[in-house]
Amino acid sequence: MRIISPIRSLLFALVMLAVSAAAFAQIGVSISVGPPALPVYEQPPVPAQGYLWTPGYWANGNGGYFFVPGTWVMAPQPGFLWTPGYWGWGGGGFAFNEGYWGPQVGFYGGINYGFGYGGEGYQGGRWNNGQFEYNRSVNNVNVTNIHNTYNTTVTNNTTVNRVSYNGGAGGITARPTTQDEAAAHEKHIGPVAAQTQQLAAARTNPEQRASVNHGKPPIAATSKPGEFTGKGAVAAKEAGAPYKATESKTAEGKATENKAAENKAAENKAAATHTNENKTAANKAAVTRTNENKTAAKKAAATRANENKAAENKARPASKPSPETAKASTPKPQNATHAKAAPKKSPPNPENKPGAIAAARPEKAPHPQAQSHEEAAPKTQAAVHPESAPKPAKEETRPEERRQQ
Repeated sequence: MRIISPIRSLLFALVMLAVSAAAFAQIGVSISVGPPALPVYEQPPVPAQGYLWTPGYWANGNGGYFFVPGTWVMAPQPGFLWTPGYWGWGGGGFAFNEGYWGPQVGFYGGINYGFGYGGEGYQGGRWNNGQFEYNRSVNNVNVTNIHNTYNTTVTNNTTVNRVSYNGGAGGITARPTTQDEAAAHEKHIGPVAAQTQQLAAARTNPEQRASVNHGKPPIAATSKPGEFTGKGAVAAKEAGAPYKATESKTAEGKATENKAAENKAAENKAAATHTNENKTAANKAAVTRTNENKTAAKKAAATRANENKAAENKARPASKPSPETAKASTPKPQNATHAKAAPKKSPPNPENKPGAIAAARPEKAPHPQAQSHEEAAPKTQAAVHPESAPKPAKEETRPEERRQQ
């Protein structure tokens, strides 16, 4: 087991070192208002040998700025030191530059986090032959439990303040040195799991929000990551500066306004879509109704026209046929034959008796049937029968005279 553990540690270190330093210089979402001042609090004692101090800082989430308590963290490997993250102004807003582990402490915005982080470098301890030594002048060290210590007074020539951001209105004006830039290009290791755990615990605690604690968080430091209760949790003594509610409210208000604007835009888009759909449906229905009404009107007009035409044809009197039509419709050859046949049959009487002629005429003379043609063609009958019509009348009187005699 003693052989396997060092091998695992070496492999882990090699993998982490392979990660580029640029991966841990990520800049978060830009915010228009800087974070509140750093709160005033005491550092809890070192829990055990090998733990290094990581100062507290203001992070930002959906509820605005919230304070992530400072805590003691085991270094990922011997010889590594922690470079804190910081808020910096750029591109019209503030963005957070994430901290990292490396052999040298780089630029952290000139922010005075305290406990060895006075704005430049680190005076809180040092590595000596794989063992970390603590400077008692800036760290809370119990010498009974921790023996690797030294005492060096740290002189701070800069104006001590609690400003928590670099650049912008009222921010720190420090700029990275050549040594800081060289350290930034070294291979680094990002925050370890314990630091990520500390951040998550602070984010889910509403009392850590600046809008609630007004720059004085109830938990400003912990002995170990995630220990937000018990003796290891240290509350802030006071806010680093008078809290400006408008700043944190502005951040929250901006997020709320953005969300409201997005919701309004979505609602307007949905309403416009709904209106267009309704308008399209209404236009389609109107066109359909118009076509149906037009078709019905045409059908009704055609029906009325047909009915009117039929009524006019029914009410119109029958027109008299023209002479040419009457001649074409009247059976002239038959009438002419009958008219001429009657006189021819009467003369050849062998006895030459008038009585025989009179008896034969009433049976064969179909003159009453010929009268039916007078309705269809009166003119034609009048032209055919005038000569033969008087003869039967004269002949019919003869039998009566005979009977009288």
